[in-house]
Amino acid sequence: MKGGEIELNVTESTSLELVFTNLAGRDVTLRIREPKEDLTAEQILAVMDDIIAGNAFTSTGGDLVSKKDVRYLHTTINDLYDPA
Repeated sequence: MKGGEIELNVTESTSLELVFTNLAGRDVTLRIREPKEDLTAEQILAVMDDIIAGNAFTSTGGDLVSKKDVRYLHTTINDLYDPA
């Protein structure tokens, strides 16, 4: 900080969230950092089908059994304080 000015440290990131439902009926979210942003819904949904069919992941509520949602998450962080 100089003369009372606040220096912002701005960080931006993008994640792709794949939301599934498990055997227990609960949501399970897989978050992929910095994905390609030109992916089509069809491409993403096909990969989700492959994940379910291949039992690639499990959760405390059992295997993933269905697709629930897909979303890009854009995050901006304005860091106002750096103690260093």
